[in-house]
Amino acid sequence: MHTLPRKIVCIGAGYVGGPTMAVIAARCPDVQVTVLDLNAERIAAWNGGSLPVFEPGLPEIIRQVRGRNLHFIPQAQGLAALAEADVVFISVQTPTKTTGPGAGKASDLQYVEACARLIAEHARGHTIVVEKSTMPVRAAERIQQILSTTQAGGTFAVLSNPEFLAEGTAIRDLEHPDRVLIGGEDPAAVAAFKSIYSSWVPPEKILTTGLWSAELSKLAANAF
Repeated sequence: MHTLPRKIVCIGAGYVGGPTMAVIAARCPDVQVTVLDLNAERIAAWNGGSLPVFEPGLPEIIRQVRGRNLHFIPQAQGLAALAEADVVFISVQTPTKTTGPGAGKASDLQYVEACARLIAEHARGHTIVVEKSTMPVRAAERIQQILSTTQAGGTFAVLSNPEFLAEGTAIRDLEHPDRVLIGGEDPAAVAAFKSIYSSWVPPEKILTTGLWSAELSKLAANAF
């Protein structure tokens, strides 16, 4: 039996990060969940009465967990949370490149890479880093390269946990998913991360695979 991670941080308070962390906080009341974002207005909206994301059922969940075990904090003020995190989600945008090689086709990973550098600088101990954005295959390898340069003495395991959310049914998709996909090469990290979803998702719906396979599955699903 693997110990449930107790402190989770998500970098990115957008359409995926906000609702996903809200449901995790609601389903795992003993886990402290912190959501960081560079956009102070977005954080203020999550902490206010007019949420930046409209999804049926989301306001009720936010009211239940916000201030209890779900916290929205501007990124510059949340670095202490990164240092204490057992799991860090990267859930930032990956727009199409507009310049350079692959312009108009390839994903721009600058925001993902910035997150990896932030984690490398501030994380302590052993941290599970989870790519939650839509990324090209082998993006996790780039994250691993950046994390390996840390001088802070931390160690990392990188996992892929692609989202399969549809607009208008995101909360239902999160609370009753038809599958949860976890990709990784570190069995202990996969098992520890899986314990989060096991709090409410039936075991037969939690699928584990290799890191690249999880990344490829998301792209294939998007193509269909």
